[in-house]
Parts: sequence; structure tokens; C-alpha cells
Amino acid sequence: MEIKQSLKKLWWFIWEDNSIWSWLVNLILAFILIKFIVYPGLGYVLGTGFPVVAVVSGSMEHDGSFDDWWQSQAYCTMGCTQEQWYSNYGISKKQFQEFPFKNGFNKGDIMVLVGVEPKNIKIGDVIVYMNSEPIIHRVVKIDSTFQTKGDHNADSGGIDKNIQDSAIIGKAVFKIPLLGWIKIGFVELISLFMG
Repeated sequence: MEIKQSLKKLWWFIWEDNSIWSWLVNLILAFILIKFIVYPGLGYVLGTGFPVVAVVSGSMEHDGSFDDWWQSQAYCTMGCTQEQWYSNYGISKKQFQEFPFKNGFNKGDIMVLVGVEPKNIKIGDVIVYMNSEPIIHRVVKIDSTFQTKGDHNADSGGIDKNIQDSAIIGKAVFKIPLLGWIKIGFVELISLFMG
């Protein structure tokens, strides 16, 4: 009987009490639930250790409409447009418009990933690979390794070339706009206190 009364009090404290302590316990419980049950469960179902990632840079953003972005500045030997850059890799405007996330995505978006065998990755897919941190860019070339480029970037950087199969974490399949700002804000807040 005493255990039953204690459980009732605990239940009331967690779900009914509006004190600061109840809110703190709820935040801790939510963190534990997401970190140790939901996130690993999603990872298991989606076949990757990173089932969701927050986009923390603007490297995949498109400025204005698709056509505005397609004519924006890129880097070739003497400077060129995105259209010219992609045509150097055999990718036409029509092909690009059939790619997943053809309009890119923004800093602060959440991307849902699935595990993927490297042999099933195609040009135009958006993948996440591990460098010193996870990078999310579009595949532009495949030979024995992968080459990627952030849509907003003028060129493929050094980290975008010679990506090994073992570095690939997953392929982006779904976007949740803006939700990643929660993580970005939390990380920036923590860095203020730590730094």
C-alpha cells in the first residue's frame, strides 16, 4: 500500500505539478527518453547510427528561386555559374531538377537519414559522411570514391573529395524545416557557458 501511495505521488509530481522542480524532472525525463530510447530505436529502424541530423551550416541553401540559384556564382577555372559548374560534371538543369531536395535546404532544418549501401548511392543523392564532424552534401561524382558539393558552395572543397564508403553515415530522405534550431540554440548556449 505504501508503494502504491508513493507511485501516485510521483505520478502527480511528474504530470500534474507545475513547480519548477517538476518541469526540471520532465526535461530530464524527456532527454533520457529521446537520447536512450527514441533516437536508438529510430536508428535501428532506419539502419543508421544517425537517424536525424540538424543542418548547422548554410552550405545547401539556395538563394531565391531555383533559376536564381542555378545562375549564381560558382568556381571553375575562371569563375562560372552553378549551371556551368554542374555541366562540367555532366549534370544538366533537367537532371538536377529531378534530384532529391532539388531546392536544397536551410540551416536549422532537420534531415531524416536512412542507412544505405554505398553501391546504391546515385549522383544527386544527399548523403551525410563523417569528416571531423558529420557533413551533409550532394553527390556529384562517383568512381572508386565519392565526391560531393554543397549546393550553395562555389566548388567542392577538399573534404568533399575522395570520400570512402566507410565514412558514409546515411542518405537524406526527409526534411523537417526549422526544428534543428532547437539543437543549434542549445549548443550555442552551452558554448557560451563553457567558453
